[in-house]
Amino acid sequence: MKNSLFHPLLRNLFCLLLPAIVAGCAPATLQPPAQDARPPLILVSIDGFKPDYLTRSVTPNLNALAAQGARAEAMRPSFPSITFPNHYTLVTGSRPDRHGIVGNTIEDSRIPGARFSLGNREATNDRRWWDEAEPIWVTAEQRGVRTATMFWPGSEAAIHGVRPSEWRSYDSKLPANQRVDTLLGWLDKPVASRPAFLTLYFEDVDHAGHEYGPDAAQTTEAAAHVDEAIGRLAAGLQARGIKANIVVVSDHGMAAMSKQRVIRLDQVAPAGSYRVVTGGTYAGLEATPGKDGVLADALLKPQAHMQCWRKEAMPPRFHYGRNPRVPSFICLAETGWQIAADARSAERTPAGGHGYDNMAAEMQAIFIAAGPAFKTGIVLAPFDNVDVYPLMMNLIGLQPLPSDGEMTLAPALN
Repeated sequence: MKNSLFHPLLRNLFCLLLPAIVAGCAPATLQPPAQDARPPLILVSIDGFKPDYLTRSVTPNLNALAAQGARAEAMRPSFPSITFPNHYTLVTGSRPDRHGIVGNTIEDSRIPGARFSLGNREATNDRRWWDEAEPIWVTAEQRGVRTATMFWPGSEAAIHGVRPSEWRSYDSKLPANQRVDTLLGWLDKPVASRPAFLTLYFEDVDHAGHEYGPDAAQTTEAAAHVDEAIGRLAAGLQARGIKANIVVVSDHGMAAMSKQRVIRLDQVAPAGSYRVVTGGTYAGLEATPGKDGVLADALLKPQAHMQCWRKEAMPPRFHYGRNPRVPSFICLAETGWQIAADARSAERTPAGGHGYDNMAAEMQAIFIAAGPAFKTGIVLAPFDNVDVYPLMMNLIGLQPLPSDGEMTLAPALN
């Protein structure tokens, strides 16, 4: 009879004490890493998306994100206001003059026989062009934080010998919905192997803006198409119960152009005095041997609809001209004008373009951020896109590397 009373009492006492015993004895390694508790961060780029596209009544999902979180009146791109330089700025916090991707077309005497350009896959996959800076996914991977990129300039190269845990070779024909579904698939992984930082990229709006112009119906339709993909992403996250922080940006805006607004370099400088490294809304030129003075005399005098500088004499506000990869002479067209090498290239002037003065209203980009880290209904004053990097490093719990960015976006955070 004594034993029959003792066992239940002992059992009850043991059950009461067991949680405390386990808590006191459990090794610290059994606690989940703090990183696992952080919401994933998804960085979305909509190439060439102007802030005023949000007012065309075709972007309900983007507008909903903005209402749920924070948006900027505008985000200033870095100069030159083109794709590769600004995408690398967004993920490094460094301006193009510092990170080395100084244009979409680049030459470097230290990489002889190679020319970096959008269409040269061998060059864009060569880490030597990218190694002057360290993008967020490289730092994260080195510190044990998994990353995944559904397209981003530079993500196909083993920068500093490191690639994201998941990445895909750029394929412009891959539908937007498949891009979203691939990213959601990565988030279906167990928390321990799930990426904490992910990127997503859409080029539709930029392509339409170039072909038809920023005010065309086709460009508005492209904005609507990408907005649908953003809606698919939001719905996919909700269905999975994932509360992610989402940062949506563009790399630059878009300005209307015309074949009637063209500056021809062959009508400005003597034949044989220069070589065009890159042309378009801005141009980079090198003097042919022995012709530096001749070219300077032709370019540096007042020009109609264009201004030229030796690279070291560019106005400080551009933060451009110190990197050895910047061509010796830089010419910048007035917004809406095109710098063409000759009559043939003048005929290829698109309906829309970018690369102009990064302070121009037409070049401004978007910034929208929503998720558990962000306050609701915040409207930020215009800021430089270098400031996105320290914000994102903060969101994934890592110390940012030295950069040109500052934590100016802290007021948007809870």
